[in-house]
Amino acid sequence: MVNLLGGRVASVVIGALMLALGSSGAAAQTFSSLNAPVSALVRPAVASTTAVATPNGGVLQGQPARSVSVSLRQSIANEAAWLYHAGWPLNALVDRYSAGTPLDDQASCLATAVYFEARGESLEGQMAVARVVMNRAASGRYPPDWCNVVKQPAQFSFVRHGQFPWIDTASAAWGRAQGIARLAAGNVIPSVSNDVLWYHATYVAPTWGHRLNIAEKIGAHIFYRA
Repeated sequence: MVNLLGGRVASVVIGALMLALGSSGAAAQTFSSLNAPVSALVRPAVASTTAVATPNGGVLQGQPARSVSVSLRQSIANEAAWLYHAGWPLNALVDRYSAGTPLDDQASCLATAVYFEARGESLEGQMAVARVVMNRAASGRYPPDWCNVVKQPAQFSFVRHGQFPWIDTASAAWGRAQGIARLAAGNVIPSVSNDVLWYHATYVAPTWGHRLNIAEKIGAHIFYRA
């Protein structure tokens, strides 16, 4: 945001953020402890914006910021985007969104894939798995929704006859998977690119991997694009 404002306005914005958040290391604790309602504090993710500095040192928004189009409650997506750009690390964001309004069917399927495919991986690795499911649904090469992508025969090994195994919904792993699903659905955290549609564990070597290009390795998974 700051690089869009320039000069004196940037200084004013930085000062305002420092007063609101304190040091970056304490940002998560500071935000959650404020008494003001969240809706009064968060700002939408900004695509482009202008601002004007007032004589008394305030900053006025010059035009409405354009919000991101997402598949979950817009207020959650806006808040998460604001926190991310304010410096919250991924682990703090996942903790914040590990509980809340129950996931709808599609987001629950996304969280289920994360839970069974990557719950032992880093949060970055879990986010990448979620993105692959989303990328497939948007690619035109796979079913057009997340549940049917995950349940497609012979694609995800944990699925049996189109059914999911039992999930320990009281576990921390399921909470993290839900947090990852909410953040992925809101397109808040950068992850693998949109053309990454495949991955496999490092301890296997499927023949199809030789026909694809390695995008990156994250933890115990290798991700591919065509």
